[in-house]
Amino acid sequence: MDAGATPILARRGASEPIVAIALGSGGARGLAHIVAIEALDELGVAPAAIAGTSMGALIGAAYAAGMRGRDIRAHALGVLRNRGEVMGKLLRARVGRFSDLVLRGRGNPVLLDGEICLDLFWPEAVPDFFEELAKPLLVVATDFYERRELVMSSGALGPAVAGSMAIPGLMQPVAYESRYLIDGGAVNPLPYDLLFEHADIVLAVDVTFGGRRREARRPAPFQSMFGAAQIMQGAITAQKLKMRSPDILVRPGVEQFGVLDFLRASQILRAAESAKDELKRRLSARFEAALGD
Repeated sequence: MDAGATPILARRGASEPIVAIALGSGGARGLAHIVAIEALDELGVAPAAIAGTSMGALIGAAYAAGMRGRDIRAHALGVLRNRGEVMGKLLRARVGRFSDLVLRGRGNPVLLDGEICLDLFWPEAVPDFFEELAKPLLVVATDFYERRELVMSSGALGPAVAGSMAIPGLMQPVAYESRYLIDGGAVNPLPYDLLFEHADIVLAVDVTFGGRRREARRPAPFQSMFGAAQIMQGAITAQKLKMRSPDILVRPGVEQFGVLDFLRASQILRAAESAKDELKRRLSARFEAALGD
C-alpha cells in the first residue's frame, strides 16, 4: 500500500485485528524505530500497546505520548543536528569529573546521568508518568541486584526509561523505588514476548541484528565493550526467536552503524527507509487476510 492509499483504519470493521509493537535496544541504531512508527501512521494503524527496551523505550515513550512518527523524526534530527550542542548537553549530564579521577583516583569522567540526559534530549510532549500517556507502554530494564528483568508500566516514566537505557560503562545505574536499574538489553533486548496477550498481531523491530563490516584494525576499548553488548543482545534475541517469533519481524538495514553514532541520525533514518515499505506490505497483507475472513 502506498502512502496515498486509503488507510487501513478507514476500512476496518468490528473484527479488526489488534496490533502491538515492540521496539528493541540498540543505541543509535534504535533511531530506525522512527521509520516503523511512520509506517504505522501511514497505514492508519494505532497499536493497542507498545513495549520498549533501552532506545526502544525512549522512542516508544514519545510514541505512546501521542507523537506521530514524523514529529519524532523532526525532534530527533533537531536535537542531534549540532555536534557542539550535543556535546555541551552531554557534559552537563556527566556524573564524574576528570579531577575526581586524577586527584582522588576514583570516578568515571565520562559516566552520564541518564535522567539528566532525558531532560536535555527528549520531547516536551512526553509526560512525567505512565498514566498520562495516550497509549499503554511497557518499559523493560534490568534489576541489577536481583539479576532479572523488570517490566514497568505505571508510576514515574523518566526513571523507568533512564534505567532501561543505563548502558554499563556509559550511564550510571538508576535508582528506581528500592532497586537499581541497568540496561534492559541485558535481559530482554526485543520485548515482543510481553505483547502476545495484548494483541492479535505482534510486530517487532530488531536493530541488534548483524554487525558492522569487518575492519583490519583491532577494536578500541569502547568499541569492544559496546560490541560485546550487541553480540550478547543478538544472541538473546536469536534464542527467543527459536522459542516463539513475533507475527512480523522487521530488521532495518542499520548494521553498519555503531551504538553511539547518534550524530549520524539522518544517515540511519535513510538506511532504514526500505524497512518502512516492507512493514507496510506485510502488515497490509495481514489485515487484508483478517478482513477477508
